Amino acid sequence: VTWGGLDLSDITEMNFTDFVINSKVEISTISFVINLLLAGFLSFLLSFVYGKFGNSLSNRQLFGRNFILITMTTMLVITIVKTSLALSLGLVGALSIVRFRAAIKEPEELSYIFIAIGIGLGFGANQATITTVAFIAITTVAVILNRQKTVESQNLLFNLTWAKAEGVGLKEITDVLINACNKVELKRFDEDSSEIRSSFIIDIQDLNSLETIRASMQEINPNIRISYLDNRRVY
Repeated sequence: VTWGGLDLSDITEMNFTDFVINSKVEISTISFVINLLLAGFLSFLLSFVYGKFGNSLSNRQLFGRNFILITMTTMLVITIVKTSLALSLGLVGALSIVRFRAAIKEPEELSYIFIAIGIGLGFGANQATITTVAFIAITTVAVILNRQKTVESQNLLFNLTWAKAEGVGLKEITDVLINACNKVELKRFDEDSSEIRSSFIIDIQDLNSLETIRASMQEINPNIRISYLDNRRVY
């Protein structure tokens, strides 16, 4: 059995500590650069797919830029770690210190982060072909599923913000939307000591419905803040 060109049967003839410290694998610089560029390219395509076909209510274009850095950094870490058994063991301790503390509010965001990490792992392990095939398959499935949702989904993201002291309840808001829209889906509801914020996906018949909704909301609370955004491109 060999590891990095070293016959593991020789371990019995040397001190295990020396083996852990001194065993190294040489990495080709050209191979590393090619894999790094390919990983960056695939992560760029991933950010494009996420921005174009994702359903998250966050700024998808801005969030998708992180995929490139995550992918290339993951590949760098894996490439360096696999050159030494000592570094591989040390990685366990490093991961117990470094924690990912970004606010992930929707499962879709976490899914795409895992894809980005998977690309970095694959190219870091020098498995370019398998990683590329898997990337094509995963993104194809994501596009197909999200295209189906786009055809069936509503067309506007409707945001409302009002002061908690106004005494307006969520039921009053939803009753207005249900009467004026073909479909209403509550996507997010946030409440703190001073404000209440809600986000809906709505399907309206025409622009006159927007005016009906606006007028009804003003009757409920003149100070309510309203915003409309395209559900498929949130900037």
